[in-house]
Amino acid sequence: MIEHTTNIRVRYADTDQMGLVYYGKYFEYFEVARTEMLRACGLPYAEIERAGYGLPVRDASARYYRGATYDDLLRVTACLKAEHSSRLEISYTIRLDPTDELVAEGATTLVFVSKATGRPTKPPEIYREALERFAGQTPAL
Repeated sequence: MIEHTTNIRVRYADTDQMGLVYYGKYFEYFEVARTEMLRACGLPYAEIERAGYGLPVRDASARYYRGATYDDLLRVTACLKAEHSSRLEISYTIRLDPTDELVAEGATTLVFVSKATGRPTKPPEIYREALERFAGQTPAL
């Protein structure tokens, strides 16, 4: 497993009329965590795209436990099953940073797609190399 944590401060624009983070925003928070996890592995999304691959989301889910409000500091942790598969299965937890209260959990499945053909494909070598480099420098979980 590869795990990475990102902090996100809730913006006023993220909240709804009730003063809570709008439920759809959590998928954006998942995206930020996923992007930063790949960047921490040494593989920003832009590099994947330059190599001729896309990573569309195939499935996404979320479960909500408590509302977050404007200016809350959230800790979003993304966990990736480090497999050499055409699918990336990533789970997420979102917690209030100061209290560690669970706000939401979720999961996404992304699929490597060749930009040339539009069809699913095996992961590119740059992805496999990045995971191996990151796993080699990270203590076992």
